[in-house]
Amino acid sequence: MKKLNELLNDFSELVMFKHSVFSLPFIFIAMVVGAKGWFGFKLLILGILAALTARNFAMAVNRYLDRDIDALNPRTVNRPNVDGRISPSQMLAFISLNAIGFVIVAYFVNDLAFKISIPILIVIGSYSYFKRFSFLAHLILGISLGLAPIAGVVAVTETIPLWTVLLSIGVMFWVAGFDLLYSLQDIDVDKKLGLHSIPSKFGAKNTMNISKVFHLLTVIFWLLFVIQSGGSIFAYIAVMISALMLAYEHYLVNKDFRKIDRAFFTVNGYLGIVFFILIVIDNI
Repeated sequence: MKKLNELLNDFSELVMFKHSVFSLPFIFIAMVVGAKGWFGFKLLILGILAALTARNFAMAVNRYLDRDIDALNPRTVNRPNVDGRISPSQMLAFISLNAIGFVIVAYFVNDLAFKISIPILIVIGSYSYFKRFSFLAHLILGISLGLAPIAGVVAVTETIPLWTVLLSIGVMFWVAGFDLLYSLQDIDVDKKLGLHSIPSKFGAKNTMNISKVFHLLTVIFWLLFVIQSGGSIFAYIAVMISALMLAYEHYLVNKDFRKIDRAFFTVNGYLGIVFFILIVIDNI
């Protein structure tokens, strides 16, 4: 039992399970808006399972493909995929299990969800490849999480309305923007290993400016989402608070690079939760 608990903890660390807070709120935001309120316990359970299996798959693929790179980065050298706690064969088994689980969950959601399940897995599993040849990898990561609202509304309405696309584009720029800030920690390693990233190509100052532009676009697209979906006062407040939180995130990083973790995890985690709560209130 002790070994099983240790293995579960290692896999949780491998996929950074606690970071699920970034994608889960926006799946359920789309589901709440699509259903104009409560969407039922069945879709709640299936939504959670879909989000977790998709994220576990994407993160495990990333860790499996990046184990050679992680071994050369002082920041990641103690990860389970590098220090031997989880073997490559165990990672492949975990990847396969979550991929199969995601497709099965999609089957029980509806026909459209099942049809797009494999394409979604292909997209979210491709991030690791892009940073080997393109500095646009940050946007690919953004697209991966940006698929969450689309998956959410498909589960409820079996359609992809315009407001969901706007919400998803906002999520894409949000994630890409904070990933740029987070990747500043690896700027020297990326240059040394010849990896493609915006920080290694354009430098720290330009990266922070690009991140600010991305987050400005985030607010614009979320505002368009509220307008297109017919949101009322609480939805507009959600966008306003998000803008203030993103501004605070940039303030933290500009003031002290050592506060990148705080900006990345704390601010963005609370942003998604606050946004979700206000959208729920808006749809009661």
